[in-house]
Amino acid sequence: MRVGLASVPFLTPFLTRYNLDMIRRLLALALFPAALTGADLQIDHVTVAGSSIKTLQANLAAVGIRSVYGGAHVNGATEMALVSFPDGAYLELMALQSNADPHAVDQHVWAKFLRQDAGPCAWAVRQKDIAAEVQRLKSAGIPVAAPVRSGRQRPDGVKLAWQTSDVGSELRGTFFPFLIQDFTPREQRAFPQGRPVTRDFKGISRIVIAVKDLESGVKRYRQAYGLPEPLRQVDKEFGAQLAFLGDSPVILAQPLTADSWLSARIEKFGEGPCALVLSAARASKYRTVSKTNWFAEQISWFDPERLGWRLGFE
Repeated sequence: MRVGLASVPFLTPFLTRYNLDMIRRLLALALFPAALTGADLQIDHVTVAGSSIKTLQANLAAVGIRSVYGGAHVNGATEMALVSFPDGAYLELMALQSNADPHAVDQHVWAKFLRQDAGPCAWAVRQKDIAAEVQRLKSAGIPVAAPVRSGRQRPDGVKLAWQTSDVGSELRGTFFPFLIQDFTPREQRAFPQGRPVTRDFKGISRIVIAVKDLESGVKRYRQAYGLPEPLRQVDKEFGAQLAFLGDSPVILAQPLTADSWLSARIEKFGEGPCALVLSAARASKYRTVSKTNWFAEQISWFDPERLGWRLGFE
């Protein structure tokens, strides 16, 4: 026989609406996987796409940031360089190999971004247990793919191996981050020289995701990661209505006008990363062209014409 809580005599005095709500919440927590907090969205890396690795490196060097070559991927299409930071995150500069297999390039998920020098195109979050996160996202009603193994070989011969899983129905790492878990030591992937490439910046603090509709984007992120209602702000110079999602690194940006650079980017590349913000440790030596205040933090922006994409620091 099924016995309800209200039928247990000694519980009756305690069964106010408040206590019943609390009991239901506790049962829900016990029965279903817990949602992540924003702090659990730990940035692994952000991919910046282009047609030439030398051009990507030269443009970044032109604003004062050095990168190191990381090697060719095993896919026969791309190669990469990187700028790693003390917090373990890194910028991945990804471009087409000089002798890339045309068929492999055609099949690459970011082929359009690479060929058309898109700049920021995708991002990844670190996972210690990718299978558990896949299951949690599925339980939250978010489409997620089974993990796939991949890797590359560093110029010094060290072989790296990892697995990734795509989240959402969009291209990998565009609207939602994709998941990544290493088989080989992660330090070998992030720190090819055994240390961060730069200490002038602590890490990547913000990923700005261009979206067509802010409310829809906020709803989907809250569904996936259990985030609170965001703070909102309009930045006319950036040309966007912004939503800052709790303590996560995510800022969603909806264009203010149909003729803005942000609208043109969404039209060309779809929803996805459009700008990055670093956390500065020693910023005085870097020249910037504009400043803005986002959610009580001052952002200094490098010259997007010189760099080829939008990068700032706080």
